[in-house]
Order: sequence, then structure tokens, then C-alpha cells
Amino acid sequence: MRTALTSPYLIAALVIGALAGIALGVGTFTFVYARGDSYLTNDPKACANCHVMNEQYDGWVKSSHRQFATCNDCHTPHNFAMKYVTKAVNGYFHSYAFTTGDFHEPIRITERNRKVTEGACRYCHGEMVSQIDHPPVGKDSALSCIRCHTGVGHKETVSLGTTRENID
Repeated sequence: MRTALTSPYLIAALVIGALAGIALGVGTFTFVYARGDSYLTNDPKACANCHVMNEQYDGWVKSSHRQFATCNDCHTPHNFAMKYVTKAVNGYFHSYAFTTGDFHEPIRITERNRKVTEGACRYCHGEMVSQIDHPPVGKDSALSCIRCHTGVGHKETVSLGTTRENID
């Protein structure tokens, strides 16, 4: 005879509830420990919460863009929703990579984030770059700002793994 306490549905619900509780607890601990709320701000110091980004932060402090742009201005879209989608996606992959130690040294920008950064250059410097926004004769795509200006936001000391060789 089955009782309410031995019902397979109750046992499954308890197991699922326990797993969800563990996941929520670990996620909350990680968010608090990693100062996750700081990533919701526009403060560039948040990008240096992880020691892996110290060189990039130090490069930005010395760059000409420091007076005009924060990390978010160059590394997230200028659309409210997509800005936070990008921050969430990058936050997940960054925390995973830094927790597991599975990332390339020096850090390399992904293709998706390269497109975001390229879009940011064009957003702020649109009038200036409008003349080069068309593909050169015989090319499929327009010129890339960050192909030639790899160290602008982070000084020349840091290029985030972006070189002419891996952009072409």
C-alpha cells in the first residue's frame, strides 16, 4: 500500500526541489562572491573584479577613450535590451572560463564581441567613418575599425588578442 509520503510524484518533487535549491544557493553564493551586482553598473572597475582583466583596465585608464567611454560604451550594444543580453551572455561565459581556468592567454575577443565593438566604433564615430563604411572594390565587407586601431581603447599595450592576422 502506497502512502502519500512514498508517492513517486512526491519523491520526484522533493528531489527536483532539492536540486533547484542547491542550484539557487550555489548561484546566489557565486553572484555575491563575484560581486555580480557590480556588472549591472557602468563602472569600469567592475571589469577588473577578476584579476585576468587588470591589464585591460590599466590600458583603458591610460587610453584617450577614458575621458569619453566606459567599457560598456565599447563592449555592449547601444540598445538597452541587447546591452543586458550581451552582459548576461558574456558574464556567464566569463565566469565559466575564469572559474575553470579554460581561457586563452592573452584574452581574445570573440567574433560576436568583435562585431559589437566594431558597431560601437561606428556608433560614436559614424560621421567620420561613413566614407569608409562601404566595401572596397573586390571585397565582401566594409573596412574594420579595430583592424587598424586594435589598442585604441586599451592603449597599445593591450589588444585583446585582436591582430591584423586574426581579423582578416
